[in-house]
Amino acid sequence: MEANGIIERHDGPGLKRARRLAAAGVAGIAILVFVNEPAPFGAADAVASVMMPEALPSQPIATYRWTPEMAGDLLAEIAAAEGEGLDPAPYAGEAMRRELALTGGSALLDRMADDAALKLARDYLQGRVADRAAFDWHIERKDVDLNQLAIALRRAAEAGQMRPWLRSLLPQDSRYAALRDALAATPASDSAGRDRLRANMERWRWLPRDLGDDHIFVNVPSYTLDLVEDGKAISTYTVVVGKPATPTPQMTMAASSVVVNPSWTVPASIIRSSNLRPGRKGYQFVAAGGGRYVVRQPPGPGNALGRIKIDMPNAHAIYLHDTPAKAYFDKPSRAYSHGCIRVQHIDRLAEEIVRLDNGRTGDLERGLAGRSTTTVKLSTGRPVWLVYFTAETGPDGKVMVLEDPYNRDTRLIARLNGPTQLASR
Repeated sequence: MEANGIIERHDGPGLKRARRLAAAGVAGIAILVFVNEPAPFGAADAVASVMMPEALPSQPIATYRWTPEMAGDLLAEIAAAEGEGLDPAPYAGEAMRRELALTGGSALLDRMADDAALKLARDYLQGRVADRAAFDWHIERKDVDLNQLAIALRRAAEAGQMRPWLRSLLPQDSRYAALRDALAATPASDSAGRDRLRANMERWRWLPRDLGDDHIFVNVPSYTLDLVEDGKAISTYTVVVGKPATPTPQMTMAASSVVVNPSWTVPASIIRSSNLRPGRKGYQFVAAGGGRYVVRQPPGPGNALGRIKIDMPNAHAIYLHDTPAKAYFDKPSRAYSHGCIRVQHIDRLAEEIVRLDNGRTGDLERGLAGRSTTTVKLSTGRPVWLVYFTAETGPDGKVMVLEDPYNRDTRLIARLNGPTQLASR
C-alpha cells in the first residue's frame, strides 16, 4: 500500500554502518566476491573463473577434441537458448548436428563447436547486443574479462561441466528468472508479448551479476525508486524521470552526500533551450571568461532542485532531487524532467539514507530547519542504479508490463534479431 507517496515494503533493519562499495567500485562487486576462490567447476565457481582473471592460468589455450558427449551437451544448451530469449540459429546448431552425425567427430566439428560455445558464453554473460550505448546505456561491466572466456570454456569442457558452466553465466537474479518463466508461459502466437520479455531479459544480461546488498534502484519506466538494504527493498518512492527529448541515461554511480537548500548550476543545454539571459529574476550570471558565463539559481522556494539534492558525482550531471513542481507526481506517466530524478518526499529518503549510513541525522534536521546550504556527507557511497525495464516483477511475484516512454523496445528487438557473427579465437 502507498502512504504519503511511499510504499513501505517492510521494517527497516535498524541502525548500522552498512557495508557498501565506494563510488569507484560500484560495478566491481563480483570480483570482490570471488577473490581467492578458484574452486573446481560448479555452477557458482564457473562464474568466478570468467569474472576473476586471477583465478585462471594465463597460458595459451590447449587444443582439445569435442567428444560426441560434449558436442551433445553444447547442442542441448543451444536449443535451450530460446528459453533465454535468444534466437538459437546464429550458433549453427543444425550444421554441427549434421557434422556430428556424419563423422562422429572431426577437426571441422571442433572449430564449429569452439566458435558456437564461445559465442553462446559471451551472449549469456553480457548480452547479444554489443552497442548498448545506442540505447543510452552507460553501465560498464567491471566483473567481466572476455579475454579469459576461452580458457574458462576449456576448463568447463575438460571437467564435463559445459552446460552448468554456460548456465552459470546467465543472471541469477529472481527478477530475471521471473521473466524467463513468463516467456515460457507466453504462446508463440503472442509475438509482441514475447518480444517485450526478450528485450528485458537482454537488459538484465547487460547488468553486473551483483548489484550490492545496499543500493538505490530506479527503474525509469516504472517511475519508482527502491531503497534496498541487505538485499531487500525497504521502501519505494514515486519519481519523475527525464522526458523523451531529455531522457534519463542508464548508469550507475554512488550517492556521496545530501545537500539541503542547494543552489542549482543550470546546464548549458537548458540555458540554450530556455533562452536564459542576464537580468532574468532569480538567476545569477557569473562570468566564466571568454564571453561565457555560468548561470546559478540560489536556494529558495522556487529553486528547481527544491529543498534537497542527493549528490552522486557523474559525467551526466544527474541527481536525485526535490522539486517545486509537485503536481507531476500525481500523473500516471511521469517523464517530464530534463534527465534528473525528482523524488516525492525526498526528505524521507534523505533521512533513511543518512540513518542507514551512520545513524546520525542531526545535521540533516538542522539543515532542513534553516535556509542556508548544508552538506551532509555519507561515510560510504551508496550505489545508485538507473535502469530501463519495461517488464518487471510485481508485488505478487508476477511479471507486469510497463509503458516504454522512450520507445526503445522495438529497436532493441530488431538488434536482438539481427545478424550475429560467431566468436573466433
